[in-house]
Amino acid sequence: MTSLNIGGNKPLDPASAVSAALAGSTAPAAAHEELKPKRQAKPADKRGWWWGTGRRKAAVARVRLRPAKDGQAGLTIKIDRKTGKPVEQYFTELRDRVDAVLPLKVTSLEGRFEVVVQVQGGGYMGQAQAIRLGVARALTAYDPSVYETLREHGLLTRDAREVERKKYGQAGARRRFQFSKR
Repeated sequence: MTSLNIGGNKPLDPASAVSAALAGSTAPAAAHEELKPKRQAKPADKRGWWWGTGRRKAAVARVRLRPAKDGQAGLTIKIDRKTGKPVEQYFTELRDRVDAVLPLKVTSLEGRFEVVVQVQGGGYMGQAQAIRLGVARALTAYDPSVYETLREHGLLTRDAREVERKKYGQAGARRRFQFSKR
């Protein structure tokens, strides 16, 4: 009798494979899960920072983080090369402040990292969501064990929605000029 190897290490004979499929057994799938390679932590750069890039609409956020030393924990948004503002001063809306620090809250790491962000383009809401994605990616590079938590909360997914372009012969992307019969 022939045997089938359905994603696992142990081959199954056809009769047991059919009965396992009908019973909803996930033994081959569970064996396949064990074969997945574990995520490796990325090393810090030469100055001890982990980097992550986040994008949303026209906003791009370059995020770097490192474990906090001497009470320097917090999220700072760089205005220019020398000056920066804490997230509470930069964003006036509460939803934007919450968005920016959400990956740290979800993983229970708030207050343990010094986070510095350079953000360009877009509006405040797009910038906050770009920072959210950048912080989540940098945290994953630092500690891959938080990947599942961030993935469950949808913080590692890039929101691909963009502004639709204006078409020629129309007033906007979808809006047409007023119709005139004569």
